[in-house]
Amino acid sequence: MHKNGLIMQYFECYMKDDGSVWKALGEDAQHLKELGVSAVWIPPCCKATSSRDIGYGVYDVYDIGEFDQKNTVRTKYGTKQELHEAIDALHANGIQVYADIVINHKAGADETEKFMAVEVDPQDRMTFISDEYEIEGWTRFIFPGRNNKYSDFKWSWEHFSGTDFNNSNGKTAIYLIMGENKKWSQGVDYELGNYDYLMFANIDYTHPQVREETIKWIDWFIKETKVDGVRLDAIKHINDFFMRDLVNHIRETFGENFYCVGEYWSADKSKLENYMRNTDYQIDLFDVPLHFKFHQASLEGKNFDMRTLFDKTLVNKYNDIAVTFVDNHDSQPHESLQSFVEAWFKPLAYALILLRMDGYPVIFYGDYYGISGENPIPGQKENLDKLIRIRQENAFGEQFDFFDHNNIVGWVRSGNEEHPHGCAVIMSTGDAGEKAMFVGEIHAGEVWADKMGFVADKVTIDEKGQGTFKTNAGSVSVYVQEVK
Repeated sequence: MHKNGLIMQYFECYMKDDGSVWKALGEDAQHLKELGVSAVWIPPCCKATSSRDIGYGVYDVYDIGEFDQKNTVRTKYGTKQELHEAIDALHANGIQVYADIVINHKAGADETEKFMAVEVDPQDRMTFISDEYEIEGWTRFIFPGRNNKYSDFKWSWEHFSGTDFNNSNGKTAIYLIMGENKKWSQGVDYELGNYDYLMFANIDYTHPQVREETIKWIDWFIKETKVDGVRLDAIKHINDFFMRDLVNHIRETFGENFYCVGEYWSADKSKLENYMRNTDYQIDLFDVPLHFKFHQASLEGKNFDMRTLFDKTLVNKYNDIAVTFVDNHDSQPHESLQSFVEAWFKPLAYALILLRMDGYPVIFYGDYYGISGENPIPGQKENLDKLIRIRQENAFGEQFDFFDHNNIVGWVRSGNEEHPHGCAVIMSTGDAGEKAMFVGEIHAGEVWADKMGFVADKVTIDEKGQGTFKTNAGSVSVYVQEVK
């Protein structure tokens, strides 16, 4: 379905709160098509706690920039109309749209309610550290600004399993809400004893009304926005059986090709494998273990053994459902999951996801256009443009790996009938060096040059189909046949 596809994540955390993103995205659609982007992952488009909110502090999922709620009609990214126009522009350019949906929690409640709860140990949520007592929590969502349009469902304390603030005494803690069938969900990560609770008012998917309303909402949302897929936020905190049922329902309703990718933030491949099993391999997953390998390699440089780069990664074993990425909004500097790949290693990391056979790669807006805000970081548009062009023109056919040195590694793509030229990739995390690689006797006598423009020396392929390719220190070069 996404053969040679390429996703762009079209946001980062420090974009201006001026409602300009949907408009800019629509205007960028033609350029993205020419670049070779086949799908765009858009930021959460539902009304959040304020227009400054990136979208993960979600308030009303039926408000996509239409109603005057939380002191704003637009979201951080723009109005409902501008969202529709951006999606239409992307579709007109043959680009799919994946919406980021946040269904783990709700934030910015309209009213408080009183209910029974117990405090749990933040480091072990299965351990109670208080008796059951009455608290006053922000759990009542009535959405007065929307006035029952699209749905008249009102959220109350019984629709949630936990919260983090007692309004009656101002105490912040992790509270398990008590009541009929109330407990932390079992189909979640067991970090901190049980990682059902993440933030705000935690949605309880064992409640039949919650399940029914969420399914009703997703049907409305997909019809309303006409998106082609969803990125499921924070799935390690949500009951996995509900996620499986939700995705099955989406595909039954909107077709087998509706795309679903989940964010399970863990470097532990076995946890991701467990999740895949529990959801019947229906949800693609971001290759978080590979991201952490990139981060580690970028910090350790020549001390990192590149031969081990793909060990215990998703793409190594589950190449058809692994979504590969270098960085994203969560890993960027000053964010809670900061693990930003060092700038020098970025071109190497992107070559490793863009020019290899396996995985469905994502380019991060912050790596392409740059990160704004108080600590701006320039993007690497020039390098990425070159790598993406090579992906479109040369990264086809069989793959032969030369991961036989702890710093200098490479691989060859042999090309196919449509794209016969192929390419040879070589990189070093240490000193400058070279590597002999076999590209095929069919290429004997050809002259190959570094399309990245980092190494000037050209390579003539010998009669055995082999060439000796050079790379600079801490760099990547991609050689392709010079076409006169």
